[in-house]
Amino acid sequence: MGTGGTLPLVNRWLTSLMVRYRGHSVLIDCGEGTQVAAAKAGMNLKPIDKILLTHLHADHVSGLPGMLLSIGNSGRTEQLSIVGPVGTERVVRALRCIVPNLPFDVQVSEIETEEETMFFLECDIHAFALNHGVPCYGYSFNLPRSGKFDVQRAEQEGIPMRFWKRLQRGETVEDAGRIFTPDMALGPPRKGIKLTYCTDTRPTPTIPRMAAGSDLFICEGMYGTAEMSASSWANRHLLFEEAAQMATDAGGVKELWLTHYSPSMPNPKAYRDIARAIFPNTFTPRDGWCKSINFEDETEPPSASTPTPASEI
Repeated sequence: MGTGGTLPLVNRWLTSLMVRYRGHSVLIDCGEGTQVAAAKAGMNLKPIDKILLTHLHADHVSGLPGMLLSIGNSGRTEQLSIVGPVGTERVVRALRCIVPNLPFDVQVSEIETEEETMFFLECDIHAFALNHGVPCYGYSFNLPRSGKFDVQRAEQEGIPMRFWKRLQRGETVEDAGRIFTPDMALGPPRKGIKLTYCTDTRPTPTIPRMAAGSDLFICEGMYGTAEMSASSWANRHLLFEEAAQMATDAGGVKELWLTHYSPSMPNPKAYRDIARAIFPNTFTPRDGWCKSINFEDETEPPSASTPTPASEI
C-alpha cells in the first residue's frame, strides 16, 4: 500500500503491505498514513487478524494508533495480534494511550530469536533477523498445499465417500473401529505459495535462504546507484543491485518487487535496469500495486507487467 521510506511524499506513502488469503488479512508495517493508503487502495480493514512489524522506527510504526482506530470503526470485535521485535509491547502500549478504548483485544508478541516460525490460519510465517541499526525482521509466508486426492486409492482403501472432504482437509477420521488418515487417499504434497518480504537491512546470507523459491520476493531497494553506497552503508539499507543479487542467489524466485524508496529518489524506474541486469524479472512498484498468486496448476494470475490498479513508477 506504500513504497516510501523515511518520509512520505505527495505521491508516495510509507512502506506497508497487505497480505490477504482465505478471507483473512495480515498487515506488515504501519507507518504514518497507512490507514489513508489503505483507503486509497480500497482495502477492507476489518479482516486484519495480525499486524507484523519489521522494526520499531517511526516510518514503520507511527500509523498504528490511527490504524487501530479505523479497524475498530470497521466493526471488528475479534482479537487482533501484533508481532514485532523486542520492545514492541512497550511501543504499542505507548501509542495506544491515544486510542485506549477499542472494541477488540490486542495481543502483542515479541520475537526474541534469530528465526521464529508462526503458524497462522494454515500458513507458516517465518520471521528472520535482518541487519539494521535496531532489531529488525523479515517475514516469509508459506501456504502449503496437500497432495491431490486420489479417488481410485480412496475406493481401494474402502473409505466412505462422506469422509473424502475431511481427509482432503488433512483430518483423520475414525469410523466403526477403522481409522482413515489423509495419506491413504492423498498423493505427495504439491507446491504451495511463497511470499517473502524484507526491508531496512544490509545484505545477509539469511535473506536468500529465506527467499528461495518465492513466487514473489518484495525487498527493500532504498538507493538506486552505487554512488549512493555511502548512504546505504551508513543507514543500513540496500542498493537496487544488492537486492537483485540476493534474488538471484536465492534461486527459484519468480518476481522481485523493490520498495522502501529513499525520498531523494523520486523516480525509481530510472534505476530499474541496474537491477534487471542482475535479476531480469525486477519491478519498481508504486503505491497500490496488487497481485494475485494462485497455485501453479490453477489459472495464471495477472503478471507484474500489468499490475492493478496502478502502473509501474
